[in-house]
Amino acid sequence: MSLVVRLKILRLAYNLLLPLLLAVGVGPWVIKMLKRGGFGTGLLERVGVYREDVDFEPCGVVYVHAVSVGEVLIAIKLIRVWLLEFPDDQFVLAPTTATGHGVALEAAPVGVRVIYSPVDLPFVVNRVIRRFEPKQIILIESEIWPNLLVQAKKFGAEIGVANARLSERSEKRYHKVKGIISPIFSLFDRVAVPEPRDVDRWAGLGVARSALVVTGSVKFDQQGGVAPEKNAEFQAMLDTFGCGRKVVMALSTHAGEEKLIAESLMGKDALLVIVPRHAERRSEVKDDLGKLGLEVILRSSVHVPKNVGNVCFVIDSTGELKSWTAHADVVIIGKSFLGRGGQNPAEAIAARVPIVVGPHMKNFEPLVSMLKLSDGVVSVADAQELSAAVERVLSSDNSQMTAEALKVLDAHCGATLRTVKELKV
Repeated sequence: MSLVVRLKILRLAYNLLLPLLLAVGVGPWVIKMLKRGGFGTGLLERVGVYREDVDFEPCGVVYVHAVSVGEVLIAIKLIRVWLLEFPDDQFVLAPTTATGHGVALEAAPVGVRVIYSPVDLPFVVNRVIRRFEPKQIILIESEIWPNLLVQAKKFGAEIGVANARLSERSEKRYHKVKGIISPIFSLFDRVAVPEPRDVDRWAGLGVARSALVVTGSVKFDQQGGVAPEKNAEFQAMLDTFGCGRKVVMALSTHAGEEKLIAESLMGKDALLVIVPRHAERRSEVKDDLGKLGLEVILRSSVHVPKNVGNVCFVIDSTGELKSWTAHADVVIIGKSFLGRGGQNPAEAIAARVPIVVGPHMKNFEPLVSMLKLSDGVVSVADAQELSAAVERVLSSDNSQMTAEALKVLDAHCGATLRTVKELKV
């Protein structure tokens, strides 16, 4: 069966199932949007309805699709470098989540049109494509929307993927349905992958080898960027808990990890600062930590604690992680203790802060394995080992560790510019 026929069958099945999935998912989605403050921010854009008159919209754009905050930050980094090289290009940045949309509105370069990514229904996607007339679609990492890609192709737009990430879990899932999904992968004109090993992995799913190029990771590229720096306002908040205290910071934690980490570090003569991956979990996080007998103070309502030796500071904000990282004496990487694949250690490395990771960092391979080989990171098998590891880091000179970590990160230096030059139509 030809790729064209298989693609038609895939789209038919997808378009029959998608309305049902949307109907089932609308309830949980509404609840999530209420928690994240997403209502009242132009959500009609989800179905291609806009406040702006079409005559005032950019057209012939580079349309960048990003999902949440992490992908949006990569997209903004890419767009900034792109505009330095090709200032005449116009951009539409389309995040999916409310938090991603908020960060995009605040941080995107002047002139970039920020919209909510449309629901992937044919009539909605067609409306968006006719409005902005994209000359190319850039997907950040590995989000796949069949109708967007097919309709863009019909319109004549080229399709590129920046920082093409493929976790082991996703790769296994795709291989199970390779015969069905490979026609979508064959639509990609250019795929910028972080590591040489990624070429065979993507090719094995149906991406043409001629479309694949190794650029390094935009996410890990520090060239032209500013390393995380201390913020006077943030330092004043930390001083509320005792001037000169060591700061142990758990970054991008997920459900259950906050309690796990705090319990392991109870009694340490250091301030525990937790930055949850999703700020709207503030009440859940506060309740979990409170059950340990800790006084929990939120960044949104900072006040002097009753007992500085029995307090935990929770950063319940979005888009501030980079600056907070610079204030840490040691960083614990979230999502690495409960088997979900880990979070990005690059910001902490760039800030020259020593890092402790749990056993589950698969989403950031081979970077983490290289960090381990060079002694650029402390890796623990479980939360029981965490306390001793943090104690060792706090009482040691970590300059060699952080220097080795920076060397590993330097392998991706210039990745953003390389990606721009490869994807530019």
